[in-house]
Amino acid sequence: MRLTIDNLDGLGAIDYSAAIDCSEPFEIERTLNAPSVLKGLLCLAGSTLPTPVRRGRVVVSDEAGVVLFTGYLTTEPVAVYAGEASQGAVYRLAVSAVSDEWLLDKQSSGALVGSTVGGLSGSLVGTLAARLDGNALVTSGIAAGRALGVFEPATGASWSENAGAVADAAYSAYRALNGALSLSEATTVQHRFSDGDGTLAIAGLKTASVRELANDVTVTGAEEPSAYWTELFVGDGTTSVFDLAGEPDAPGAGKAVLIADPFSRALINQTVWVVTDPGSHFALTGAGFTFTGGNGLDGQTTLAAWDALELGGTVLLELGSVSLAAGSAGVLGGLYNGPTEQANCFAGFNIRQSGGETLAVPLVNGVEMGTPFNVLAGHLYTLRIHLNSPELLRVKQTFYALLDTTTGASVQQFGGGAAAAPVSLVFEARDLGEASNTPVTVLYDGAVSSSPAQANVVAVNSLSLSGSIGSFNLSRTGTGWVRSTSSTGMQWTRLVGTSTAGVDCSLTSSSTGRVTFFVGRVPAAGEIVQVSYRGRQRAVARVADPASLAAEAAGGAVGSARWLGHVVQPPARSQEDCENAAQAILSFATNRAAAVSGRYVAVNLTGTDIWPGDVLTLAANGSSLNAIVRRVTISQQGASPEVLTYQIAFANDWAEGLGIKLSETMEKDALLPETALDLVDGAAGSAPTMPVHVLENLQQMTVTGPGNGALNVDAGLVPPVGGGFEVRRRDGGFGVGTATSSSGDLVLRSPVRGFSIPVSALEERFFVRMYDASVPPLYSRFSAAISTHLPAS
Repeated sequence: MRLTIDNLDGLGAIDYSAAIDCSEPFEIERTLNAPSVLKGLLCLAGSTLPTPVRRGRVVVSDEAGVVLFTGYLTTEPVAVYAGEASQGAVYRLAVSAVSDEWLLDKQSSGALVGSTVGGLSGSLVGTLAARLDGNALVTSGIAAGRALGVFEPATGASWSENAGAVADAAYSAYRALNGALSLSEATTVQHRFSDGDGTLAIAGLKTASVRELANDVTVTGAEEPSAYWTELFVGDGTTSVFDLAGEPDAPGAGKAVLIADPFSRALINQTVWVVTDPGSHFALTGAGFTFTGGNGLDGQTTLAAWDALELGGTVLLELGSVSLAAGSAGVLGGLYNGPTEQANCFAGFNIRQSGGETLAVPLVNGVEMGTPFNVLAGHLYTLRIHLNSPELLRVKQTFYALLDTTTGASVQQFGGGAAAAPVSLVFEARDLGEASNTPVTVLYDGAVSSSPAQANVVAVNSLSLSGSIGSFNLSRTGTGWVRSTSSTGMQWTRLVGTSTAGVDCSLTSSSTGRVTFFVGRVPAAGEIVQVSYRGRQRAVARVADPASLAAEAAGGAVGSARWLGHVVQPPARSQEDCENAAQAILSFATNRAAAVSGRYVAVNLTGTDIWPGDVLTLAANGSSLNAIVRRVTISQQGASPEVLTYQIAFANDWAEGLGIKLSETMEKDALLPETALDLVDGAAGSAPTMPVHVLENLQQMTVTGPGNGALNVDAGLVPPVGGGFEVRRRDGGFGVGTATSSSGDLVLRSPVRGFSIPVSALEERFFVRMYDASVPPLYSRFSAAISTHLPAS
């Protein structure tokens, strides 16, 4: 083993190989998706070698020149008393080094907040490095990697912890070596050994850490949006507070604020923003983020956020203290579906010139919409975009698992994709020189029937913008959206916010929700107020593998082997995510070799080097096993010629999770399913698949009325042939009974999209789901709920 240390004294790398003391193991420990660690003893007695120093650069290679470790001494060497010699007391030096990512771990990553949606794992690992110090390690060699669903960096965690979580979720292994980062998909490198090549010791079952076979899996996830609520109220000209029947879904602690930058630092916050400014047109000044032109080309002078925005629920984008000078052109507050080009701008303020005036015009799907707003020189403005989608979770989670089949080991993906949904948009502008209670100017109030699941956030796209932005805020406020219909039939959006923002009302969520209208904005007599929001519940799913159940029941034995737990990472945000996670678990938990872990010891692996994330194919007693390497410890034995011992710890997914991390403690508020969803056989060499078991939700259902003692409903979808829409008075029991129900909660079944629901009281509540002609019928996953607080006529 060759050891060099550069002590940062200008002398370069010094060879310390002869000083390695093997009275204790001198070893390198590699751990899957975590920093590698070198530790051991040096004896400098009788030599002229300088004492190594903290931050010293360490490189270790074998006699063949294969680099085994590169990193840095993280502490000063510790003197360890070895005994007495003729010259006096002799000390050895205990040294400890951490691999190259220590350069990134030393920096604060507490600012790495905000979800990454729908990205590739390799790109995300490189991005995590660039957000701290883009020059610390070379990232150009990182491969694209596998697709991820949603990843949220852990606040306050080190870079390596977050990068390790990305690699785990993508069933991959990251590595920092020779000053460069790499990411490789697990199974890229495979090694074949038998029990005759080394010491193979497969661990027996240990109830504390190893699970038994499972073929009926129940898992819980996060709290998810559930029923699609529509509540109707009637104004009387004086009532300003309206209590809701349900509790609107709202973001949890720390989830509401996505970006809040007052632009008050000395430098642009590189953990939030990516600056592309080839002409040096951007700067931070006393006015905030200041721009002084551009090169006239779309998308080449930009201030863009690192994280894409998931276009779900209710989102508020706000540009504060905006000042624009004459001649300005570009886009402010843009959300882009693809590269930063005006044609890809899903929503933003297009700044342009017309007749010597500077105009801010709403931009929707690359086209100007609504009313242009005249921006006056010397004035400060607030520009806001309100977005609302009935779907809060637009990006579906992705899970990976290693399938050990007769054709070899392969990684399979479960889940992924995006949910289609409409988006409502309101653009508004406010002159900050006006009174705080002056209503804002609404420039556009409309909706698009389909939208991208995510968008890139670009605060400034300057063709030739001149001016400044005092602050940029992006927040997720929940799912609530308020609309009004006047007695003449005119409809408009009621803006939600604070009383000083010039908007109409506030919406709160507690044990029950509440809408409070501000002074001067109280609904007029006869005005119908419609409040839309999502309820919430704990995500849970139960999935079983019938083939395994039948095999285990052979000979009259009990075939069911249940397992219950919680999905920790990647987070299962919805019931559908839980179903995909359970399917991934069943792909490895039904294997007879479930929860196998062990270790393999080999000496002097000629022509190869083993890293965590590699696959071991181990042959023993006539059978073979594929498992992922989790840890590798390389130690020098102090012999000549060189003797390096590799201790390799391996495990399969059920013994030690990689693509999916699990806990055996379930969430206590979960309503556990009484029956399991049975998988069906998949293609050869693939895991069983999820059958179609739900229909579309009625996310675009609209309700008008009452009129003539009925609510008029447009379900928003054409029902399947032989199917229709079932209306009940409680959110349950769908499919039970026929045209009449013994429970008395069935209201009607309609075979057509438009239908009327009779009402007879001031307070009414209905739940609607679509069904098909299957036997038994399939239904929507969640109900569309209607709650009325209106006179029956």
